[in-house]
Amino acid sequence: MTILRIDSSVNLNTSVTRDLTDHIITTLGDARVIVRDLARDPLPQIDQDWAVARAVPEADRSAEQRATLEQSDALVEEIMQADTVVIGLPIYNFSLPASLKAWIDLVARVGVTFRYTENGPVGLIRGKRVILVVASGGTPVGSDIDFASTYMTHVLGFMGMKDIEIIAADALAKDPDGTVSRAHAQVEGLRAAA
Repeated sequence: MTILRIDSSVNLNTSVTRDLTDHIITTLGDARVIVRDLARDPLPQIDQDWAVARAVPEADRSAEQRATLEQSDALVEEIMQADTVVIGLPIYNFSLPASLKAWIDLVARVGVTFRYTENGPVGLIRGKRVILVVASGGTPVGSDIDFASTYMTHVLGFMGMKDIEIIAADALAKDPDGTVSRAHAQVEGLRAAA
């Protein structure tokens, strides 16, 4: 089994999402783990050169355009190699970290990870299990003010990843110990489902 682990918390030492993600990786057992740490190794924002390059058919791209898309292609390949994608998702100001949005922008590519048909969009990344590890001070996961997990669930599903489980630690400001304990119990439940 191959796991793609994506960390996005800027808190490198006491992050709840990093702790829970560590626990998930251990719980899932023996696996090859691809690590993408967006806080330690930030991704660039997409720009005009990237937008132009991705719109050119692959066979017609110049060497410069291929180089422009090289990192985006590598990120997509990481997803394709994975059986399970584990994403650490702290909620910052009701939404996802900018570093995780940069990752989404680089992997959500028409003709590569989704396509449009006469019947609407079709995701091209199938057969992946996704575990979203969500932490917040007080934003309830799935609530009207949670624009992070709802966005991630939508955009991952748009690309074809519909088998999504959420591990929620969403009351850290109110009950940090209880919240983390409940989230760890959810992770233990993954063992039975795996």
